[in-house]
Amino acid sequence: MTLTNIDIEALLQCCLKQDQPAQLEVYNRYYKAMYNTALRIVKDSAEAEDVMQESFLIAFTKLSTFKGDAPFGSWLKRIVVNNSINAHKKQVRLGEVPLDNTLYKLADEPEATPFETSDLQLQHVMRSMDELKESYRVALSLHLIEGYDYKEVSTILKISYANCRTTISRAKESLRKKLETN
Repeated sequence: MTLTNIDIEALLQCCLKQDQPAQLEVYNRYYKAMYNTALRIVKDSAEAEDVMQESFLIAFTKLSTFKGDAPFGSWLKRIVVNNSINAHKKQVRLGEVPLDNTLYKLADEPEATPFETSDLQLQHVMRSMDELKESYRVALSLHLIEGYDYKEVSTILKISYANCRTTISRAKESLRKKLETN
């Protein structure tokens, strides 16, 4: 039996034993989704790649702390989101500007998108999201694109639940206005 046919729980058990082929298989299963998650937050492809790599290293190092209460992908995504937010804050603090303005995919997998839209419409929405104030863009990305609820977003961003709801509501309204004017 090849590693591609093994379920994630069995792979994780192998990873706990420092099995490199198993680690590579886990990486291959999740790297695209984790890269896209990081890219939506840091807005720079090289930085997103670094964040993704660092997140996998952290995940493999701390795999023994994974309790299995949530799916492994969710646990890994939380690591990527936290690392992405920290990297983005560092970029802002250092005044760095992303070198490319890559258009981000709304979903990691085509079947994950609950509606059909043209590439042109998607690009328009993503460009409009990029024009939002940073706090709005990050909160809206976490909520609408990554699928976190208000409580999770407030925890990730370290803001109150009420502030989170207000920020997301204002971000949606701001995005709506941008889309109407463009």
